[in-house]
Amino acid sequence: MGKTIKPPYALGIDMGTSSVRVAIFDLKGKSVVFRDEPYPLYTPYSGWAEQKPEEWWDALCKASRKAIEDSGIKPEDIIGISADTTCCTVLLVDENIDPIRPAIMWMDIRASKQAKRITESGHPALKYNGYGNVSSEWMPCKALWLKENESEKYNKAAHVIECIDWVMYRLTGRLTASINTTSARWYFDKTAGGWPHEFYTKIGLEDLIQKFPKDILALGEVAGKLTKAAADDLGLVPGIPVGEGGADAFVGMVGLNVVEPGRLALITGSSHLHLGLSDKEIHMPGIFGSYPDAVVPGLSMFEGGQISTGSIVNWFKTNMCGYVEKIAKERGCSIYTVLNEEAEKLPAGSEGLIVLDYFQGNRTPHTDADVRGLIYGLSLKHTPVYIYKAIIEGICYGTEHIFQSFRKAGFSPKEVYICGGAVKSKLWLETHANVSNIPIFIPEVSEAPSLGSAILGAVAAGAYDNIQNAAKNMVNFIDKIEPDAEKHEEYKFFVDKYIAFYPMMKDWMHDITNHITKT
Repeated sequence: MGKTIKPPYALGIDMGTSSVRVAIFDLKGKSVVFRDEPYPLYTPYSGWAEQKPEEWWDALCKASRKAIEDSGIKPEDIIGISADTTCCTVLLVDENIDPIRPAIMWMDIRASKQAKRITESGHPALKYNGYGNVSSEWMPCKALWLKENESEKYNKAAHVIECIDWVMYRLTGRLTASINTTSARWYFDKTAGGWPHEFYTKIGLEDLIQKFPKDILALGEVAGKLTKAAADDLGLVPGIPVGEGGADAFVGMVGLNVVEPGRLALITGSSHLHLGLSDKEIHMPGIFGSYPDAVVPGLSMFEGGQISTGSIVNWFKTNMCGYVEKIAKERGCSIYTVLNEEAEKLPAGSEGLIVLDYFQGNRTPHTDADVRGLIYGLSLKHTPVYIYKAIIEGICYGTEHIFQSFRKAGFSPKEVYICGGAVKSKLWLETHANVSNIPIFIPEVSEAPSLGSAILGAVAAGAYDNIQNAAKNMVNFIDKIEPDAEKHEEYKFFVDKYIAFYPMMKDWMHDITNHITKT
């Protein structure tokens, strides 16, 4: 562990789309250990995505026990614990908080028709959607789909909750909800009296609020203490304070020290989230939010998002890189090493290839669940490496499109703090910086959600008096990627063409998507 890493420690649980990660840090943010365990993702139909909560718990227990064993630390030296999970991943549970059906994942877009009807309600609560389309990812859309398509299971459910609520219950035995997810995905507004009952009644979910958890807690607030049953499963000590957690990307803001107005967090992984804080409300088309108190009390959080980013890269690697895989095996390196090296040799714009990153629809600025991915410009010259680079560029074009929405709202990002899978790729980092002409700051701990969860655990334990002080002491940065002005000029043309694709192609894409959609 090294001389600088000494007890006490905080433990963070990061439950992502494909695996759970358990990480342990000292109170200066130095990492002790990371261990993860995978779990399956089920996609029975186009646009659907589900997981089984018990598989989450089994993986979490394995990862926690591995982390404790491999670190060599004493479990009693862990003073606080918290978690982050995917959002909005919706569960129907009975009185014992046992799942009635598999969880509907955040990326599931089956509720597009329900989202359209909710949009048509025109209710003032839709300011949090920028007065535009409602994303089919959000809680009311999925709950309405369940009520209309699986009414017996919906009616049987004592509670409708998120993944983080289920995890908090398994850790503490107490059912709570997080201000983080309820503000950002459930239309809860603490500053305006709480739940918008009229809104839920108007959209046909007048019975849903009574199924929500009654206690809504702030990030890092003590949700309870680790139960003996959970401690036995996880290899920990009972009684550890458990801080209220939240959505992985939003907790990642804490792990990047983006806890005051001015900075912008770019959370990368299966998706991209673009997140900032403001001391004023921001409500306009193309931007989600701003959500009161969602991360820090007294500040509003705003966001942009791309549903499919790292998941597209993984799809490409898995399905279309046979010869690259052969080269990588011969060299004894990863497929990504070969792809990145070869892609760096190609010109900006990949010689006319443009990729729309709408493989699971568009979150912002269009909020359209019925569009899909597209690769334009293919010729016989283009190899898989060209397509790989074009995918990276297309994702960066999508990010720049979102930044343009922020600028229209009066927020011009000058510095971006990044974490997640993209940090491993110099190509990806440089392309983001060049496309948007913004410097990118690299943290010491690229797994910011894990660190963010540990920070929340440290706050719950009383090691720090608030999130801002904890983040200031536990988050460190080690590098900075400066943009290349010449390449930024080259990319302007391709960004404009990327943005022009949607209005030209959306009706055509809608027709095809609706033709093959099951419900």
